[in-house]
Amino acid sequence: MPEHASILQLTGVTVLALAMGVWIAGLIRLLRAPRSGRGVRHRSEAHRRRDVLRALPRQRQAGPALESVNLTPAERDAFAGLVRQFSDGRS
Repeated sequence: MPEHASILQLTGVTVLALAMGVWIAGLIRLLRAPRSGRGVRHRSEAHRRRDVLRALPRQRQAGPALESVNLTPAERDAFAGLVRQFSDGRS
């Protein structure tokens, strides 16, 4: 036992270390519980997956159509000039 630490300080450090270990074990158990399927025996796997992300909006199967604009040669040159200006000589 270190001479500069009192028994109360050593006891406090020990209690804090044990509390941290219990907290970490509880957190790990809490994070693993939904994956194990305990407590949700009557639901199918599809229902469980959907419930996990129920706060997110439903995603479309296909993305939006691609848009394109035909530029005139002058517009292409102007755009190339802007790209050179903003790149500051970077390749």
